[in-house]
This record gives sequence, C-alpha cells and structure tokens, in this order.
Amino acid sequence: MYFFSPQAGFPVRFRAASAAMALALALGGCATVPPPNDSMNLAQNMLQAARDAGAADYAPVDLGFAQDKFQQAQAAMAERKFADAADLAEESSADAELATSKARLGAARAQMQSKLQENTRLRHEGEQLAAQQQQMEQAAPSPASGSSAAQPMQDMPAPSASVLSAPAGDGFQTLPDSTPAPASSTGNQGDQP
Repeated sequence: MYFFSPQAGFPVRFRAASAAMALALALGGCATVPPPNDSMNLAQNMLQAARDAGAADYAPVDLGFAQDKFQQAQAAMAERKFADAADLAEESSADAELATSKARLGAARAQMQSKLQENTRLRHEGEQLAAQQQQMEQAAPSPASGSSAAQPMQDMPAPSASVLSAPAGDGFQTLPDSTPAPASSTGNQGDQP
C-alpha cells in the first residue's frame, strides 16, 4: 500500500486527518476479504484425489509440498488472514494436482513395465517349448523311406490284376444249389426284375 506524506506546508490537523484516513483504509482493506472457504475445500479435495491416485508412492515430494501449503493455509485461516489463506490454498491445489498427474503417470509406467515383463516371460517360454519340440523331432527315429511329414500323402495304388478276376458269364454269378437261398426280404436290396 502506498502511503504519501503530506507536504510540510499543510496544517497539522490535515496531517492527522490524512494519517487516520490511511489507517482506516489499511484496516478496512483487510476486513473486506471474505474467508476463502471454496479455495480451502478445493485444496482439500485435490489433496484427497492425489492420495487416492497413489501420490504417496509415485510423487511423495509434490504431495508433501501440497500438504504443507494446506496446513499453512489452515493456520492463516485461524489467524483470519484470509488473503494469505486463499493464496496458500491455491498453491496447495496446484501442488496436489501436479502430484496427482505424476502419480497417474507413475502408475501407468509401472503397469506398462509389468506387461513388458510378462511378454518377455511368455516369449521365453515359447522359445523353450519350440526348442524342446525341435529336439524331440530330431531324436525320434525317422522311417526308412524318408520322413513322412516331408512327403505329401499319395493315393493307394490299385491291386494287381491277379487279385481281381473277370466276372463269369454276363456278370452275374449263380449260387450253388447246396446252399439254401436266403429268405426273401421286403426291403429293397437292389433286386433286379
């Protein structure tokens, strides 16, 4: 606040009145600042959000700054220094927000590192299984004609002509008389008329 001194030529009453007016303005300015309840509530909520985000683990220094500023703001409120309390509450909110951001970043990095370790472990297991399978294939005896896996499947060859005989007569064979004829069935078995 700027205080001016009255010039030496002014009467003493004027100097006393101007000093009283300056004192009234100074005291009146302090009384017009309302308590920063909203700023204090916001700072407290931001501190809780930082704690919930894991700032104690990932950003303890920033969380400590935020808590210290909040305690200073509470002390200023108790002393009815509302302007100081408002400033300290805003600083506490900013520090708590920074702690929250750092905690979220730290948690994301930790999760990413965990996933990378899991992927490395799975890759290593897959390589071990492939090596074991390759060792088993090399240790298994191979067939004399070569590897069956390397040769494609072929159709079976037809039996030689000596196994098959040509049908007698017009293609139908008759049963000898000593064998009883099978009983006629009602089902359609391909009987020819």
